[in-house]
Amino acid sequence: MSLIDIRKRSLSIETIYHEGGPPAAAPLRLAAACAVIHNPYAGRYEPDLLPFMAELRSLGTLLATELVETLGRDKVEVYSKAAIVGVNGEMEHGAVWHEAGGWAMREVLGEPKAIVPSAKAVAATGYRLMVPLHYIHAAYVRSHYNSMEIGIQDAPRPNEILFALVMGTGGRVHARLGGLTKDKVSVHDGQR
Repeated sequence: MSLIDIRKRSLSIETIYHEGGPPAAAPLRLAAACAVIHNPYAGRYEPDLLPFMAELRSLGTLLATELVETLGRDKVEVYSKAAIVGVNGEMEHGAVWHEAGGWAMREVLGEPKAIVPSAKAVAATGYRLMVPLHYIHAAYVRSHYNSMEIGIQDAPRPNEILFALVMGTGGRVHARLGGLTKDKVSVHDGQR
């Protein structure tokens, strides 16, 4: 029997043309794919979460594929992942997404090396979470440090978990604070 019971999914897309300065040559697109599932461990302690984590890879692949189809695989430059656990769960129920969601995005995007940033919380229904983003090939590309808000008005319910993946097509539209730029990435270690 599957540990994944999806109640609902959502796809949110933001298109940013400018932040008060001149319009960008190409607007920045950020997208978040979310799935709200029943938490199979709500209200009890489960010592072995590894089967849940392994099964969540299929959900990660579903959400990552949806984002790539929405934005275009060759256009994705930033990524992240998030989990909001309903109040009858625990933080570790969201932490399973680190491997499952991160693995899925790397697989779908062709194995970029930069760590996949994340955010997670145990929270009440309707909670909104700011998710950090950065460049998929090198974590220190300052122009690509950004964030996107995720959440669904009626989720997660106390016995649910909201899992999210976020991708975007570039850095901030008016980035001008120096540091490593994406064209100067040379080490290819996921850092610089």
